[in-house]
Amino acid sequence: MSTFGENDCEDQYSEIGEKPEIGFMDFEDDKSFHNFDPLEGPVVITAPFPLVHGKPQSVLIGETSAASIDIRNTTSDPVVLWSIRIFSSNPEDSFVLSMMKPPSDNATEEERQNFVGDYNLEDRVLQPGQTLKVWLSCKPKEIGLHSSVIHFDLQDEKIERVAFLIADDNISRDLFSNKPYKANSRRKMFEHTQYVAGPRPSRPNSQMYRYILPQFNIPRDLREMIENKQVPDVIIEGLNDGNYAKFFSALLVMEEINLEQEMRGYDMVGATMKRKGNYFLCLEVPGLAEKRPSLVSGDHVLAQLATDDAHDRQSYQGFIHRVEADEIYLRFDNVFHHRHQEGDIYNVSFTYNRVCMRRLYQAAHAAESLGAELLFPAQTPQRRAIKRSFQPINPNLNREQACAVEMILGCKGFPPYVIYGPPGTGKTVTLVETILQLYKTQKRARIVVCASSNSAADHILEKLLDRDGTGVRTNEMFRLNATSRAYEDVKPDFLRFCFFDEMVFKCPPLRALLKYKIIISTYMSASLLYTEGIRRGHFSHIILDEAGQASEPEAMIPISNLSIKDTVIVLAGDPKQLGPVIYSRQAENYGLGKSFLDRLFEHKYYGGTDENYVIKLVRNYRCHPAILDLPSRLFYNGELIASREDTISTMYDYMDLPNKSFPVLFIGIQGCDEREGSNPSWFNRIEASKVVEIIRKLRRNTDLCEDDIGVITPYRQQVLKLKKALESLEMPELQVGSVEQFQGQEREVIIISTVRSTIKHNEFDRVHQLGFLSNPRRFNVAITRAKSLLIIVGNPHIITKDCNWDKILRHCADNGSYQGCPLPPPEANDHINGASSEHDSKCEDSQNDHINDASSEHDSKYEDSQPYNDNDAKLAEDETAQQEVGWSDLPSSNNYGSNWNDDLPKTNVVTWGDFVIEPTGWD
Repeated sequence: MSTFGENDCEDQYSEIGEKPEIGFMDFEDDKSFHNFDPLEGPVVITAPFPLVHGKPQSVLIGETSAASIDIRNTTSDPVVLWSIRIFSSNPEDSFVLSMMKPPSDNATEEERQNFVGDYNLEDRVLQPGQTLKVWLSCKPKEIGLHSSVIHFDLQDEKIERVAFLIADDNISRDLFSNKPYKANSRRKMFEHTQYVAGPRPSRPNSQMYRYILPQFNIPRDLREMIENKQVPDVIIEGLNDGNYAKFFSALLVMEEINLEQEMRGYDMVGATMKRKGNYFLCLEVPGLAEKRPSLVSGDHVLAQLATDDAHDRQSYQGFIHRVEADEIYLRFDNVFHHRHQEGDIYNVSFTYNRVCMRRLYQAAHAAESLGAELLFPAQTPQRRAIKRSFQPINPNLNREQACAVEMILGCKGFPPYVIYGPPGTGKTVTLVETILQLYKTQKRARIVVCASSNSAADHILEKLLDRDGTGVRTNEMFRLNATSRAYEDVKPDFLRFCFFDEMVFKCPPLRALLKYKIIISTYMSASLLYTEGIRRGHFSHIILDEAGQASEPEAMIPISNLSIKDTVIVLAGDPKQLGPVIYSRQAENYGLGKSFLDRLFEHKYYGGTDENYVIKLVRNYRCHPAILDLPSRLFYNGELIASREDTISTMYDYMDLPNKSFPVLFIGIQGCDEREGSNPSWFNRIEASKVVEIIRKLRRNTDLCEDDIGVITPYRQQVLKLKKALESLEMPELQVGSVEQFQGQEREVIIISTVRSTIKHNEFDRVHQLGFLSNPRRFNVAITRAKSLLIIVGNPHIITKDCNWDKILRHCADNGSYQGCPLPPPEANDHINGASSEHDSKCEDSQNDHINDASSEHDSKYEDSQPYNDNDAKLAEDETAQQEVGWSDLPSSNNYGSNWNDDLPKTNVVTWGDFVIEPTGWD
């Protein structure tokens, strides 16, 4: 692609043949055009509307934009210019040629009448050295990319020029950024080998825990190996029943080293701090509101004065005592505060909070003693046979749901029972029925229910409360929250099930925990039950919801610390939806990205249809049949049954759906994906405007409220742009978020903005698993959230490169439910020729399809943390209370647990299998 002139303008040139074929033109894809020097040849022709900073110029809808084209004869002979014509425009007839400058929008009526524009200009002769000026103008009627191809027919050759414009409306223009994107160079990482410690924030009535979490400091040789991109032998060997702890520990080290590096990437050079009262220094942290970095009270930073004097470069540790929108309140050693002066410049390093990783290390080691019957069920020869009958509390259970409840009630321990719950099939309904049946029919039952996020755990609590007349006593159900969770984040009606002190959530003492029959928690917070002193075997049932979203060590936090052989373990989830959030690509590929649920499906008992081990829910109560049809065929062998009764909605009339029996609408729009400032995230203001237009139409003509509509988009910056636009229209409560944020949720209407509008970055997205492309699980979740109407806004020429997105595009087109820019022609690929019941090889599901630009907005496991108290003192409790209240009359020690030797409480040595873990971890 040739470039000349100033202001970073780029002009496109392409020599054409006799029968040129003009398809999708991508202004950022050099392969769309040929390169040659514009000074070559006897006639030099400039290009209209040159790109600015690599992007098309902007014009408002209804306003005329014009650019001149200079045609200069550089020879000493006359040159015949046979014709100038607009060969093609998109949208059609949107550009006009003229010999005179088009009148401006505020021109007089006479000037308008005198203007003559056409799609062709007559032939003429260019004299030696003569320059002919012609004008190309556009008055757009709709938003989006406008392009035109102009042909110049000379006596010996044909030349084309290509013009691009972006047509904006007021909404998209408001979202425009005049800050060109400039990638940040890698930030300097400062070394802090020694530092002066700062005061930790105090917690109200801070409690001591009975069992202390070891440090699990990373062994130096293992760190050096992984930092040098070497793979430990245990990982190459693969997971087996003899290396469980070592295998997952090595993967977790990979993950932790990656998280350390990511956090250090936020190091600040030349930062300033302001005094806040007598005790705090306030540091502004760019990106904090977006959780980049994600910081909570109790984390710490390291700061040193930016000076050339080595004596003044002492490092100081500052603990975070308060987090606001874009500022953190820090407290350092008193010497640091006394020396601080306004205007001082500091270098600041952020540190990674290891508590959650330490929990994962501990769980991986503890799990090794559970045995093959739980971890590797296929190695146990004895098959399970379950028989049990029950009287349903919920009269509307279908056959599969009732079968799942019946099987769980009849289970008597390992191996786990699995509820395979595709979207909208009533997985939560099944779990709620199971929990209530256990509560009402088994007096000695004790149930802990874990979910992957706070929102998912709250959802289970909400559904349990919705079952009127079930008789769950308030004092027998508890919602365990991490101290880092904001008090305001919990619904007021749920607070009566929580334990908190001065608006800080806490884990209640052991004596109180033992009285609850139902405890609801996240996977991470479940470790607090173990540290508080609850023995293995106290809980009769451990239920893991959204088990496909948890890494295996994460799932082992409740299992390894709370279960024995007789404990019934239930995993509920869908291996075809989003998997665990893993930040190290290497660790993910070697197995950390595979959930325990996924791995169970590899065993013979779970891979088939044996209802003694797994039940597949197949009746979808969420989606209109047309919305369900494609994902059922792509991911579930066509087995899903549309069971929603009310499939006709008045909104179809108001939305002018082309096919009211097919409420899946694809709106094709060619926009412009952009970045701004130093933010690497993408946004597409044209798509954002179209989404807002759809929402306004829905709200104006239907009785839908904000809670009935959801917007899914893969990039954080697009989320922020959409929220900004909706706030200006007084719709701040309408949820806009990533696929991860919508998993497990549903809305009457879902609008998807795909963002991408150029081919140039497709391969990068594909390699790094960004956006929607090459991500079958994210695709599956996105298109199955809608109950009544699914609207996709995107560039069809981009998404057609992915087999799944191409199928939904063609599915809409085949049903007359496509609107917008011209469709790309079907590719000569196997995946284009209709959706098959089997997942195509090009769409083969992998474990690498969950990382998202917006993933940190998800209720991440790394944000659900409560620091352990590393003091050697332990809480004294009456052990007899546990024996009296517990579910099973077990001896104080058993073959499935840690060495619970309460006669030696001061040793702080814990044994897992053949591993002896010292207080400092596994150094």
